[in-house]
Amino acid sequence: MSASSLSDKKFKLAFTGWWLVLTLMHAVVLKDFGVPGLTSVIDAIISNVLLAGTCLLISNNMRYYLPRQERYWYVLIISLGLAAAWLAILRLILRSFFSDDESYMIFLKQSYVLRYGIAFLMVGCMAMMSLSWYTQQEQKEADARKADAEKLAKDAELFKLRQQLQPHFLFNSLNSISALTGTQPEKARHMIQQLSDFLRGTLRKDEMLWSTFEEELQHLQLYLDIEKVRFGYRLQTDITTDDDVLRMKLPSMLLQPIVENAIKFGLYDTIGEVVITIAAKNVNKALQVSVQNPFDMETTQPLHGTGFGLSSVQRRLFLLFARHDLLQTKSRDNYFVTTVTIPQVI
Repeated sequence: MSASSLSDKKFKLAFTGWWLVLTLMHAVVLKDFGVPGLTSVIDAIISNVLLAGTCLLISNNMRYYLPRQERYWYVLIISLGLAAAWLAILRLILRSFFSDDESYMIFLKQSYVLRYGIAFLMVGCMAMMSLSWYTQQEQKEADARKADAEKLAKDAELFKLRQQLQPHFLFNSLNSISALTGTQPEKARHMIQQLSDFLRGTLRKDEMLWSTFEEELQHLQLYLDIEKVRFGYRLQTDITTDDDVLRMKLPSMLLQPIVENAIKFGLYDTIGEVVITIAAKNVNKALQVSVQNPFDMETTQPLHGTGFGLSSVQRRLFLLFARHDLLQTKSRDNYFVTTVTIPQVI
């Protein structure tokens, strides 16, 4: 239900002031027409209190029922009807007050048409103002509900995207642990501990939409340590960051799929040592992170094989910033570079 216009303090003051001014003008006009001073004041007070009540009635009616297609006919008919009811009640009250004043009764009878016209205009104006007010309130509530629904849907999709990244990495890690158990049990135990720390950190991050780059880097280092156990000497990393980027914000767990993609296309089709380079810097007050990996042109097509990881990152960035240009990929000299830019809007 839309909030009543009378719940707004400014509206109450304006409404009260309007009717006080109108009552004063009414009394002055009656006095100018020769109606005695006290009679003019009583007439003005009774007429305008009743008319103000009628306007409040139409306003309250609009709160509970907003006409749609028929709104203009509805406003016209109800304004005509309420103005007529107001005039009938006013006539009874004033006749009971001044039935002995013959000159006033003649004046009252002659002013019925003018009084009805003024009442119709006042009630009609109040009806249109109330219609506009409650329509806007209803639209605001609808927009708020729509925004809440879209936020819930967006949050659900973001959560789903983040959760879809884990099984692939977890299965690979468990397979590696299984392979190490027989030949290198000490290394297998170490990898289990690293995997436990990584998953514990992941559970904490699932409750956070944003994290600092420093926190993300620490979590990413756990992931890289696990991957280094899997790939041994073949996986090397070179991480360079500017000092002023450590406190900058980015979506939680955004970098892992990018690095995972770099490892996939850098190591899966090669047998030698591979260096994954991660560089972060502040570019025009935005966090820019670049991940570079080598690839073999004869065995890999990185521009067409980025898989779910990068597409999920791009989708998350679009949901958060409504932009498609925040993730860029390119290849040069047998190197594949993924660059992600995070505007600092929070």
